[in-house]
Amino acid sequence: MPIDVKQAVVTAKDAVQKLFHDEDLRNIGLEEVVYDELNHCWRVTVGFSRPWDEPMVAGLGFAFSKEPVSVKRTYKVVKLNDQDGSLMAVENRC
Repeated sequence: MPIDVKQAVVTAKDAVQKLFHDEDLRNIGLEEVVYDELNHCWRVTVGFSRPWDEPMVAGLGFAFSKEPVSVKRTYKVVKLNDQDGSLMAVENRC
């Protein structure tokens, strides 16, 4: 039975968490979902941050700054078979 968009998102996020489990992922979230009719797959973009993506604290000025702190995010495109949800690929999104 084909998987729907909700199941594709859950499966993609789970795959990212399992594949990168030793990298202490944070702020994992859905960024984009596209159904690829030509290749019969879901392309789910998942974004996350890693500890080394966070800005380094440089003195107390940083801690008391009112400026928003920008944290780098990594984006992975997870390709899933539309019939059974099996993982086909995980690619960097540029």
